[in-house]
Amino acid sequence: MFEAAELGHAIDKATYKTEVPKLREALLDVQFELGEGKQFPVVLIISGVDGAGKGETVNTLNFWMDPRNIHAHAMGDPTDEELERPAMWRYWRKLPPKGEIGVFFGSWYSFPMRQHIEGGKDADYLDTYLEEFLRFERMLAEEGALVLKFWLHMSKKDLKKRLKELESKKETKWRVTKKDWERVDMYDTLRPVAERVLRRTSTGHAPWIVVEASDDNYRNLTVGRTILKAVKERMASLKKTKSKAAKTPFVSASKDDLDGINVLESLDYTQTLTKKDYNKKLEHYQGRLNQLCRSKKFRKHSLVCMFEGNDAAGKGGAIRRATAAMDARFYDIVPIAAPTDEEKAQPYLWRFWRHLPRLGNVTIFDRSWYGRVLVERVEGYCSDADWQRAYGEINDFEEEMARHGVIVCKFWLAITAEEQLSRFKEREATGYKRFKLTEEDWRNRDKWDEYVSAVCDMTERTSTAMAPWTLVEANSKYFARIKVLKTICERLEAEL
Repeated sequence: MFEAAELGHAIDKATYKTEVPKLREALLDVQFELGEGKQFPVVLIISGVDGAGKGETVNTLNFWMDPRNIHAHAMGDPTDEELERPAMWRYWRKLPPKGEIGVFFGSWYSFPMRQHIEGGKDADYLDTYLEEFLRFERMLAEEGALVLKFWLHMSKKDLKKRLKELESKKETKWRVTKKDWERVDMYDTLRPVAERVLRRTSTGHAPWIVVEASDDNYRNLTVGRTILKAVKERMASLKKTKSKAAKTPFVSASKDDLDGINVLESLDYTQTLTKKDYNKKLEHYQGRLNQLCRSKKFRKHSLVCMFEGNDAAGKGGAIRRATAAMDARFYDIVPIAAPTDEEKAQPYLWRFWRHLPRLGNVTIFDRSWYGRVLVERVEGYCSDADWQRAYGEINDFEEEMARHGVIVCKFWLAITAEEQLSRFKEREATGYKRFKLTEEDWRNRDKWDEYVSAVCDMTERTSTAMAPWTLVEANSKYFARIKVLKTICERLEAEL
């Protein structure tokens, strides 16, 4: 892969001075069109050999284009705060919205490669990250992002020459450190690892472009021209195909499934508790939960509780009983409504990813990322292709959380249609509860069967050993609240 980048490409100064103004004008034109249309974001990775000019390339792109819509991020080793969350968290937060360009100078590949080469981590460690990156980039592409990955390459001979030239000049001598020369000594170790990484992670939707970097002019023009060509091609493609993704056949795991099982119909909704038993159990499980959240072992974990369920099923009441047992300094409740314009400009998981808790903390989602396979599916807010692929993306998301020590509790609070109607009428008749009932609640009720089908599919396809679903019989609020508290305690005890 690197052989083609070692042919000694060079561009003389006169040609460079002639070509740059034309390239800059063309880049600014497509950048303006990109910003006006807001159809897709551009994600650029500038990586490669240390000393190959990654920083200079990023500076050049910033100088050539409008800095208001291009955002460069220098990603060094993760901070303590970042280490307390899944590895991709810090990159998710910096993804560019639709219509803008994000440049990652030092990418998600840098840290695991360095740990493998310099930190003694084995090949399995690196491979785990590579698989994660492939899933992440596939998701970005499916969400419409244009992903371009540049590897700036230099031969060992040219790298030594460049460092010596920098050291020989007073104004640039400071740029060369002892670490730079140590990495030259490790060049022969880096090359086969980099070759393997690039071959395994260069895909049609997120390709690696290897650029010879021994000549600055050639490097800059090649990167600029490649970006220009890719953005223009994407724009032209979108103009030709404005229709939605084609619908594909999908078998629902509802009443019509081969086994005839409907998980919601199999629940025993008659289960209840007396007020006396409820108060006794409430005190018991809140006490257990408080102790578990304050334990030393929990400081190496975090907790994510996610509540979904029928309208009026009692999610808010269950959440309040859980948080009553926790220290308010260490938990956060995130209510999920329709996405804002800012959130619509990002991949749909972005607004959930950025709320993940630090170690020793708890985040509670009132509604969640499952909206993609529930309300968005039923109401037609996304294409069939979007919600069908979401099952795999959600499983990947939850698996990454679990691998990092996040304990994931997922609850579906289920009530019967008759119980829901009774609660709706009670809310209508009670002044301080009227705000809880909306026209949307009535519309959702009209699509009861469609939501049942979606819930059955959801639980079948996303209940895993690391993030299992708990179906809660919620006709009795007392019973539901205790089952939620008991489940959280048991999950924490099992993990800790």
